[in-house]
Amino acid sequence: MLPSMASKSPSFVSTVLIILSAISLIQTQAGKPHLINIRSPNLYPEGLAYDPSAQHFIVGALHHRTIHSVSDSGVVDLLISDPTLPENVTFLGQAVDFARSPPTTSERANASSSLLSPPPTATAGARSPTTSPWISRATHTSPTRPRTSSGRSTRKGRPPSSPGLRYSRRILWIAPHPIVFCGLNGVAYVGKGYLLVVQSNTGKMFKVDTEDGTAREVLLPEDLTLADGIAIRSDGDVAVVVVSMSELWFLKSQDNWGEGVVYDKMELDAARFPTSVAVAAEDRVYVIYGHVDEGSMGSSERETFSIAEVRSEKESKEESVWIFVLIGLGLAYFMFWRFQMRQLVGNMNKKTN
Repeated sequence: MLPSMASKSPSFVSTVLIILSAISLIQTQAGKPHLINIRSPNLYPEGLAYDPSAQHFIVGALHHRTIHSVSDSGVVDLLISDPTLPENVTFLGQAVDFARSPPTTSERANASSSLLSPPPTATAGARSPTTSPWISRATHTSPTRPRTSSGRSTRKGRPPSSPGLRYSRRILWIAPHPIVFCGLNGVAYVGKGYLLVVQSNTGKMFKVDTEDGTAREVLLPEDLTLADGIAIRSDGDVAVVVVSMSELWFLKSQDNWGEGVVYDKMELDAARFPTSVAVAAEDRVYVIYGHVDEGSMGSSERETFSIAEVRSEKESKEESVWIFVLIGLGLAYFMFWRFQMRQLVGNMNKKTN
């Protein structure tokens, strides 16, 4: 006589326990956002970028003329050091030019510097930038574009023929609002010939044509107060993240950024002074805590900084629901198979008897 399926109930219980243990392990690992602790005295990084080819982050120093790479484990390596730059140069922003590999940088210096003189006024009546322009270079395929914070313009750069610092004097767009605290402080290339630009002093987001500089305000349900950085996920038509000194917004759009919605908002640790956001592998979102407020006041005593992953709670809940749905379907299929096998064994037992 063939054995009854009832005798196999212990194996069924064991299978269920294994599945539940796997679910618990997955949730435990997923519930721990990635935290990278950086040990580098007097670094005070403000900008943050991710290089997918090298699989590391890129940061710049506030008090030194250096750019560094940071691994997932927090190992810091020197990428660029240029002692020929003026002593007061600060690297405040970086981006990776995916078409040409080297990082794109944004640096600041006094206008008296022969290298970084202020750009000319683009249109009659436009307010000139102050004596601390933010200057950078980028290409059409780069995820970010040049910007000025103290001014109100977005400038279009050209790829250099050799390594070095370059910038273009062509002003692409002049923001329509007066300078109160700071102006354009985050810019990203969203594709299809458009940039998304956030303006800190108004909390507005603009969609800018990369060819003619035409800008339109993106309609949002709320102002992105003191927005200081922006990053695009791989599904750029759907998900964009914007960071300020206390909050991080997750935004979506269904009409190519004519209008957007804030589908989640996360509180950040303002005491550690977050300043920039980047999207790393698997569309993970990271912010940098560089304590730039301390560094700007002349402090040089801090040795530790951090890059922290920030997860949308709504996205995490949706992922958990899908995990349980898949597990439920798997258990239902297993029970159906078990029922069919029980009937098959019963029929074979009857024929044997």
